[in-house]
Amino acid sequence: MAGMPTGLKRYQQTGDLHFITFSCYRRLPLLGTPAARNTFEEVLETTRRKHHFWINAYVVMPEHVHLLVSEPEVSMLSTALKVLKQESTRKLKTTGMDHFWQARYYDFNVHSEMKRAEKVDYIHFNPVRRGLVEEPQDWRWSSYRHYDTGKQYAVTMTSRRSEQNTVAAAATISHSSQTAR
Repeated sequence: MAGMPTGLKRYQQTGDLHFITFSCYRRLPLLGTPAARNTFEEVLETTRRKHHFWINAYVVMPEHVHLLVSEPEVSMLSTALKVLKQESTRKLKTTGMDHFWQARYYDFNVHSEMKRAEKVDYIHFNPVRRGLVEEPQDWRWSSYRHYDTGKQYAVTMTSRRSEQNTVAAAATISHSSQTAR
């Protein structure tokens, strides 16, 4: 393919989180409607479950997507992303469209807690920087609400907040079983 980068190196199977970005074909706003973004979230959740990876943060923008994800337990990250793009194309592509996504994706390995926090903030504030909303909690197609409330929404999140909730729930169950004795 003309214009494809050559010599691209990906560092997968490292145990790192990966900051992923991929764009709609020609950066067209193909995810410009709430229905399209909802559909993408459904496919993301299905792919997450099928390939057993964690989503630490995400945002679905009108013409691109950012993800902060773990490496899948049952496949390569590149395979999971290929499935995500193929399945979302199948559900979202309309008659007459040649492509839905640009080929390839950007992948940055996140090695430290400081870099993870930086990428989470970048993801959550993307709709604000673009002028789509005033506050990050106003953009529904993002993990920000999970970070804010600890609740799970359309896409199951694994974050510091959800880890804390899991530990708190386990402690409550343990305490309840001990006092019931």
